[in-house]
Amino acid sequence: MNRRRILAAGAGIALAGCISYPSSDASPSGAEIVRDAIDARRHMSTLRARRSVTIETPDETDTRTERFASEPPAKQRIEVLESTDDDVPAGSVSVTNRAQTWEYNPSTGIVELQFHGTKTDTDRTLQVFEALLEKYRLGYAGTETVGGREAHVIETRPPLEDEGTAIDLVVGDTTYSVPLSADKLEELDVSRTLLIDDETRHPIRERNEVSDDGETLYAQTVTYEDLAIDDGVDPETFTYQPPDDAEVVSDGAKPAGIFRSRDAAADTVPYDLPDPDLPGSYVLDRITVVERKERYGGVTTTLWYDDPNVVARELFVVVREQGRFDPTLDSLEPIDVDGQTTYYRDGGVKSFFWNCDDVSYEVSSLVTDDPLREITASIGCS
Repeated sequence: MNRRRILAAGAGIALAGCISYPSSDASPSGAEIVRDAIDARRHMSTLRARRSVTIETPDETDTRTERFASEPPAKQRIEVLESTDDDVPAGSVSVTNRAQTWEYNPSTGIVELQFHGTKTDTDRTLQVFEALLEKYRLGYAGTETVGGREAHVIETRPPLEDEGTAIDLVVGDTTYSVPLSADKLEELDVSRTLLIDDETRHPIRERNEVSDDGETLYAQTVTYEDLAIDDGVDPETFTYQPPDDAEVVSDGAKPAGIFRSRDAAADTVPYDLPDPDLPGSYVLDRITVVERKERYGGVTTTLWYDDPNVVARELFVVVREQGRFDPTLDSLEPIDVDGQTTYYRDGGVKSFFWNCDDVSYEVSSLVTDDPLREITASIGCS
């Protein structure tokens, strides 16, 4: 059972397509509200709320109530207060930060601990908003009141012209795939409804539903109450101490160390650490050192930089004893940077790779406008 997927708030709906429904001049368009929500999310620092989740199938309905806290993009805590779902019982806890994730299931007494020594941090909520704006048809359906808050109702639909697309749904501990070929689109109704708070532009209710001739095949409704945005969260919220009687099962390579400065990390690695020139908004967040087998890069050091003013604006510099890239791959473009042969890849994460003497370097970012070439030049062969 993948409990991490079960505890996640949203259904995984991935469909390609085009733009929005037309809207009247008297009301904002769905696209305008979603753009506002994207901008608000990019500058959000903390979020706390009480969250209810309802999952419906033709055979059963499960509900749970959670205490939710996050510090986008990487830190999140979910505590299940009440639940009718045996797979996610009351007392379940999920805590994640930049370094690791804990998943506690009180019914089994097991804590799953996953280390994130080399994981990039992305804001899933922001990505979903951007995908809706780019790919879905958005319609504005007025306002409703949710928990005393006025909310804008955004109706979304996947594009009708797509053929062979699919929706992956998680119900309990099982993954279903519902085909949406052209001949099925007339039979299946696929909808996602967002209610976005007028004051904060944060989604406070979402309903994803797939139905066939009026019968609900799957529906998931998530509602936020007692919403508190940007009023701070205790840093201890994103750490976790397992119960004394719990069994801890770990996964992933445990970092040999996590450091806050280059000087602190310098004595633990067999090479000099670079000091790249970065845009003024970036600051060093942490340095992780992971001891890997030689064929996986040997001692690998990642210097993580982020922009504290923008959610999920992160870049990283990696130093390895052995290179992990193949210059002969078509996906790598040779580029000369100040006399140094480097290899550029644009595969979602934009990266420069190059080797110098006994070390190998990588500079990567998820952000399209980061000056990676200039950062690469500032490192050279340190």
